[in-house]
Amino acid sequence: MHNIWQETLDKLEKEVSPQNFTTWIKPLHFVDINNDQVTLEVPNRFIKDWLRDNYLKSIENIMSEIGTVNYRINIHINAKATTTNFKKTETENKKNPKTVIQERVETFDSLSNINTKYTFDSFVSGTSNQFAHAAAMAVANNPATTYNPLFIYGGVGLGKTHIVHAIGNEILSKNKGMKIRYYSSEKFTNELINSLRHAKMDEFRNKFRSIDVLLIDDIQFIAGKKSTQEEFFHTFNALYESHKQIVVTSDKFPKEIPDLEERLRSRFEWGLIADIQAPDVETKQAILKMKADQNNIILPEDVSFFLANSITSNVRELEGYLIRVGAYASLTSTPISLDMAKNILKNIIIEQSR
Repeated sequence: MHNIWQETLDKLEKEVSPQNFTTWIKPLHFVDINNDQVTLEVPNRFIKDWLRDNYLKSIENIMSEIGTVNYRINIHINAKATTTNFKKTETENKKNPKTVIQERVETFDSLSNINTKYTFDSFVSGTSNQFAHAAAMAVANNPATTYNPLFIYGGVGLGKTHIVHAIGNEILSKNKGMKIRYYSSEKFTNELINSLRHAKMDEFRNKFRSIDVLLIDDIQFIAGKKSTQEEFFHTFNALYESHKQIVVTSDKFPKEIPDLEERLRSRFEWGLIADIQAPDVETKQAILKMKADQNNIILPEDVSFFLANSITSNVRELEGYLIRVGAYASLTSTPISLDMAKNILKNIIIEQSR
């Protein structure tokens, strides 16, 4: 089945311009074919929407022609998939009047599950998150001695996942021998279910209770799940009593998480609770500048101010706006301007001044 996809890519490469192939087709990741259903993954919604509007029918037709089956393609978003990096250099511009778009691959430490791109250096600290940032730095510099557990809460897309990965990366950089594990609460639950199903609970418990630093993201999702809460409670106790560091994130303050057992709620309050609030305009501008620098996007000050004044406080959405504008500028070989940004984002962005 994978051969059908490879042949499809080969044919598309001949029919699509090199730049468009690199920008839109290369980020596609083949998952599987089930009867006439093809599953592909892309790194973000922007690429998904563009493919759906411009290339989906062509890809389906080519695959159907090669495989002699009327295939239908389903595109899913997977943030871990390859993303695009908009890079402008003098050398590239001399070779090609259009900006060359290169791939950027996110890297994960296979043992710890930590995303190596999320560091304290790439985290923008402002008034909205400086308390959580300072607490995270303190924990990273002195695991299990300063604040244990550390409970970080805040809304969606405000940087909780970034900061918890940054803690792991900082500890690993100074203590290579430490056993660190990052888990989303969903992954923790799934491993628990599989261990129960296959009678491997001793192995599960040994795995989680023998580590030095446990980083759990989105703990609110274990609420209402009795077996998961029971097992996490005992894991928490075992690590805490062994003076191991525990860091937990949530979208709510412990007392506000519905259906969370009181004994877990009280343990989360043993250490330090730090919140991350919605970023102000200045912090959003600083985030945009850093993201633009990372992706080599030339972002004018007025465009940065326009994006920062959007109604969204979600940093991931803000980055999505930047990438959309950067992609358009790259593909059309035009510099980013305020009028262009307003036109590109007119259907998805809302200015606070309206």
